[in-house]
Amino acid sequence: MTETPALLDRNARNWTLASAALALLPLLLQLPPLLAGVIALAAIITAALSWRTVLPMPVRLLLVLGMLGAIVWQMGMVRPGRDTGCALLAAMLAIKSSELRSLRDARSLLGFALFSPFAAFLLDQGPLTTALAALAGGSALIALQRLAQDEGHAGRLPLRGQLHGVGRLLAIGLPLALACFWLFPRLATPLWGVPERAVGTPGLSDSMEPGQWLDLMADDSPALRVQFFGTPPEPAQRYWRGPVLTAFDGRRWTRDRASARRPAAVVEASTQGWDYQIDYEPTDRRQLVALDLPSRAPAGSMLDADMSLSSERPLASLSRWRLHSTPPLRFDSTLSPYLRRATLQLPTGFNPRTATLAQQWRQEAGSDDEAIVRRALQWITTDFSYTLDTPAAGRDPIDEFLFGYKAGFCEHFSSAFVVLMRNAGVPARVVTGFAGGTRNRIGDYWVVRRMDAHAWAEVWLPQRGWVRVDPTAAVAPERILDTLDDRLQAGTDTPLQQRWLQLGQLGDWLRRGWNDLVLSFDARRQQQLLKPFGLDDLGPGQLVAGFVVAALLALAWMAWLLARGERERDPLLRAWHRLGRRYARLGLAREPHETAQDWAQRVHRQRPDPALLALSQRFADARYAGTCTDLASLLRDLRRHRPTSGASP
Repeated sequence: MTETPALLDRNARNWTLASAALALLPLLLQLPPLLAGVIALAAIITAALSWRTVLPMPVRLLLVLGMLGAIVWQMGMVRPGRDTGCALLAAMLAIKSSELRSLRDARSLLGFALFSPFAAFLLDQGPLTTALAALAGGSALIALQRLAQDEGHAGRLPLRGQLHGVGRLLAIGLPLALACFWLFPRLATPLWGVPERAVGTPGLSDSMEPGQWLDLMADDSPALRVQFFGTPPEPAQRYWRGPVLTAFDGRRWTRDRASARRPAAVVEASTQGWDYQIDYEPTDRRQLVALDLPSRAPAGSMLDADMSLSSERPLASLSRWRLHSTPPLRFDSTLSPYLRRATLQLPTGFNPRTATLAQQWRQEAGSDDEAIVRRALQWITTDFSYTLDTPAAGRDPIDEFLFGYKAGFCEHFSSAFVVLMRNAGVPARVVTGFAGGTRNRIGDYWVVRRMDAHAWAEVWLPQRGWVRVDPTAAVAPERILDTLDDRLQAGTDTPLQQRWLQLGQLGDWLRRGWNDLVLSFDARRQQQLLKPFGLDDLGPGQLVAGFVVAALLALAWMAWLLARGERERDPLLRAWHRLGRRYARLGLAREPHETAQDWAQRVHRQRPDPALLALSQRFADARYAGTCTDLASLLRDLRRHRPTSGASP
């Protein structure tokens, strides 16, 4: 005969659902907002519908199909990847409560839910995700503890006692966790790869086309954090050089794939320079940026002939780069025939009005390329404006922009300017990256956000080489020169806005500290940590041996604490034995053959204590008769009771 599973009471069900919701929360925060909202709504509806009974199988099947449909709707065709896997996990966890009925179902739901915060770490390792994961883990442990008490028909501890027990377990495991973090050998390359994300993180790419940057320009999350070792550059010098786009098909700009094979650019650098460190947020791409121009490629990166940096591996996690940059006096003053052809290339049959205008300028300017550049900038400054609200591009996007709506952002200005120059016979190309940055006063570093993404132009002029020209700055200089820090110094914001901005800077400083202490802990930092102990340049084998020794010591410490503090798992029995030890110090220890009441009566004859007699009776009723209805009060009285002699325990 099969035993009927024990049913959940209302309190245990609420704890189980609350713990599952806390476990689901950090994962939902990393999914696309609309998909996360759909999954959260499905979780609430499922929990409400299954409150009194398990949902029928057809209903659960419809929920599964609905969740799969929502994922395909938001992410497109389902394919292997971190985002898809995490979305499936979140969706299945959301509808898992549809079969929540018994204690066994509750344990199954909690075990499944604990996968959710760990999956969230595949997408984000920030302090908020860590804090939410820790909160979810603690709540799940409390819920499992309550389920065990219900299954054993034991009296339920008050919440304070449950929190104390969970805290002790976490504290016992802390030495092993620290040993794993500090001493586990850090490898230069991972043992395995993490699947690519199905949802691309907004960031720089090897191409640019109309409308591609709108999501990027609306994203205020940090792209990189920069610490300067010395005087930072002026706002006009804060151009963060990324991919250089040379090929144009009439609509889309792409990189010249041959740039990696071309000879390195000849740069005559000025005496001015900047040493700095960049903490680059993960993008799952290889593109890096550096102040215009980087003097060399740091370890793990490559510098191509266009003076653009790229990482040897995709940036799947936070990375740190030490760089040096100098503004050029001359940059590629001798243009190769190949590069001249590439930077004058234009597709035939596109943007005829632009071509006609540029050829007219060439006839009027003769051989003076600088005059053509000045004329284009003057026209843009006079007749154009900056806006993110632009119409959809047609077949001739440059003509439509220059002779139609005459308003746009850096994507439009840089592309139109380069096409104008090429039609006039001036070699030109598009440079993408970031511009500006905001100083964080608390940590004295600079934050460059994704919305600071920028595109400008480079034109080649005789005797000078490549020269940076930013047509966007000619239209909207505040886009490049004005920063949030400038506005705060000017006092143009209200006190409430200033408080909010300062709070944001504090939050970013805490995030940077987390990145520095935890996420950037690599092999170099590990060696620095061990250096004060006289352990310099340890090899992998020595690190493994040290980790094993530390782990064994931590495990021994855990075993000793568990053996010392958990000889009796019953909190009532532990409290009773503690009381007995107080009397044992007075020579009134309980004999092995004595019952609780016999011992209390013997003590009472030597030292009259009616309170001890009452406590012994309550303990016997709770421990053996099961008639005690207020276990919390009994535990509190056992812990507070002291012998009448006044002797201290």
